[in-house]
Parts: sequence; C-alpha cells; structure tokens
Amino acid sequence: MALQEYVGAIVLEVDGAEIEVVSCSPTEDTGRRLVRTMNRSGNAAGFTQGVTNYELSIVAVIPKTGEAVDWANIQGAKLTISPVTEGGQRVSYLDAFSTSVGRQYQVEGEARIDVRLNALRKVVE
Repeated sequence: MALQEYVGAIVLEVDGAEIEVVSCSPTEDTGRRLVRTMNRSGNAAGFTQGVTNYELSIVAVIPKTGEAVDWANIQGAKLTISPVTEGGQRVSYLDAFSTSVGRQYQVEGEARIDVRLNALRKVVE
C-alpha cells in the first residue's frame, strides 16, 4: 500500500487578513426536506429541494495586542480556507455574516473566541 499525504493545517483569511484559528467547522445544509404523504405503502413520497445554507463555527485565539477582528459586526465578508501544503483546494465562503459570538476562558491555555457565521455562497477554487 502506498503512503498517502493528507491535508493538514489550514489558514483562514477574513477579507484578506490572516486569522489565528484553532478550529473551523463548516456545515452545509442542503435544504432538502422529506415529503410525507398518507398512502397505502406507508412510505414517504420523496423529497423537495430547498435553499442551501452554509454555517461556519470558528474558534480563534484572542491576541493580547495587535489588530483584532470585530467578530460581532462581520457583514459581507469573504472567508477563505487554504491548506498549508501544496495540492489542496481553497474553499471560499462569500457574503458571510456573524450570528453569534462567545468567549472561552480556562485555567490553562489561551483565551478563545467562538464565532458562528452564515454565508450565502461557497466557491471551491
């Protein structure tokens, strides 16, 4: 069996500024819904197409000094996830806006900020 290389770390950019991110979890909701009907077989009839929704859950470290992102007021942003290694695909989420912002403080480790964003479009580059 041949040894395979996998995509490792990623870099997150918000409107061109590189952000120190601990984790990023994009979720794509297809919007499809099951159509239930009353029929003799007792089975669903099929599904209906809906509107696709993109949600990103981001955990970033809070810098002590320097330029910090105003996470609560993000509107119309472009978030790009780029693999650090060669050959990986860049994924951009366009027209993103923040929906909730929270913070984490713990005894050991850095202070973190939790952000939930929604995006209107996804582009694989």
